[in-house]
Formats: sequence, C-alpha cells, structure tokens
Amino acid sequence: MTRIVAGAAGGRTIAVPPRGTRPTSDRVREALFSRLDHAGAVDGARVLDLYAGSGALGLEAASRGAREVVLVESGRAAAQVCRRNAATLGLSGVRVAPEPVLTHLRRPPGEAVDLALLDPPYDLDEPGLAAVLDALTPHLARHAVVVVERSSRTAEPTWPDGLVRTDERRYGETLLWFAEPRAGTAPS
Repeated sequence: MTRIVAGAAGGRTIAVPPRGTRPTSDRVREALFSRLDHAGAVDGARVLDLYAGSGALGLEAASRGAREVVLVESGRAAAQVCRRNAATLGLSGVRVAPEPVLTHLRRPPGEAVDLALLDPPYDLDEPGLAAVLDALTPHLARHAVVVVERSSRTAEPTWPDGLVRTDERRYGETLLWFAEPRAGTAPS
C-alpha cells in the first residue's frame, strides 16, 4: 500500500500499477520531502515528475502545496493509474503527460521548472540517464532542485555541464542524488 505522507492529502492511499513500476517507499518519500520542504523547494513550485509510475512523488509535491505538477509516464497502464490517483485525491494543478520522458523534454521549454523528480527504471543505463538530465537542464529555473532516485548499486549519474551535484542520501537500497543548475545556465 502506498500513501501520501503529508499535506492536504496526507494519509490517503493511492493505487500502484500492477507491474512495471517500483514506487518510492513511504519512508524515503517522507525523508525526501522533509528535506525539500525545509529548503522551501515545494510550496508554490512548478514540478516535473519524470518516470512517474503511480505519480507518488508528484502527488506528494501537490499535496504539500506545489502550484503545478506534471506527471510524465510513457507506460499506458501507469499513466492511467496516475490519472485516477490525481482525480481521486482531487489535488489541483496536476496533469499527466502520457509520453516518453525524452519526448516531453525535447519540446521547447515553457515556464521554468522549480523541482524535477526523476525515478527512472533501474535498468535505464547511465548514457540514457545522462541524455535525460541534459535534456532537462534547459527547462530548469535558476533556483531549481533536481532529485534522481537510483539503486545504491548504481554509479553516480553523469551530470551535464548545466547541472552540479549538491548532495546524496542513502536509504537502504535507495540512493537519492541532488543537483542544481550551474550558475549562469538556467533561464530564470
């Protein structure tokens, strides 16, 4: 069972796709969002949840006051679960983009993103992840926070020139990498 940890929808459960996803544990989401809330990175933010799965990360951000959340998920069944979860929770400003992450990111940037949450499949190789991070960079606000969730058995992501790693946190088998735009590379 997966639940929203805190905020307007705190304590409510959400559905998880029957297969093909690996939802972030409640414990890891709680630790992640405690840190993000403390840094003022969620309330009023424009959020991208890439490889959304059930939408748990993006919906947690919406529950905690994010202004706009886009759940990007290419799996048809998972995208449908994201839509149902968003509708069931009744959180405003949430939309689902049912397409591959790179397709979404290769469009011209719109309003800058304040928080990007990436929980790619563990089998996404490092060159694939590097391509996604590179494509993400032009979409980021100057003060943006990027969080990449990976298995603790994988190497550090290859950060593009526009991003700099700021921290990492380990929670059992889960490793969270934090990054931000390098000074002078983000639009606003």
